[in-house]
Amino acid sequence: MTIDQQILDSLTAAAKESPRLRMNLDLRNSDADGSQRMLNAIEPGTDMPIHRHSASSETVVCLRGHFREIFYNDSREVIETIDLMPGGDCALLNIPAGQWHSLESLESGTVLLECKDGPYEPLAPEDILR
Repeated sequence: MTIDQQILDSLTAAAKESPRLRMNLDLRNSDADGSQRMLNAIEPGTDMPIHRHSASSETVVCLRGHFREIFYNDSREVIETIDLMPGGDCALLNIPAGQWHSLESLESGTVLLECKDGPYEPLAPEDILR
């Protein structure tokens, strides 16, 4: 599959129409694929809970737009923020397994690539920081 502007625009349009203000496109070959690869279009105002991936690191790449990755400690205190944008100081970030994090879309039309190890599994309750 070639990822072009038409695909990014279509994904962004779907995110704008979604109540969650985000939409993803699965890039795996099948449900049995041993990795997670997806495009995620996120709009300003999307609600992303503070969460972690206990069994996998997560790599994020900002393909267009601008978003902020936010790292937290176990007490929900912000310990670091990193702005990602193409051509900026940072466009690619690897988040260590077990790191509490969230993100914030800072520009309409933002699309990122997310990659994790292993097959898709929904977040367990203990992996969401309430």
